[in-house]
Amino acid sequence: MKSDTLIRYEGMKLLQEHLGLVEAEKFISLIRREKFNYTEWQRDLWKDKNVNNIFDAAKDFTKKKPQKE
Repeated sequence: MKSDTLIRYEGMKLLQEHLGLVEAEKFISLIRREKFNYTEWQRDLWKDKNVNNIFDAAKDFTKKKPQKE
């Protein structure tokens, strides 16, 4: 299991890669400002999807994502 520090580091790195530094910081401030329940958010995020829908979406995403060298 990864340490909390490593998870925070990797999460911030991903946010910066995909959003850029300014938007990553803004995202963090938005999350901290709002009352946020991750479990509830996940439940609502996938409520109209089944496992096959999610798997297909993940496959499509992987095909579109540039490969790192």
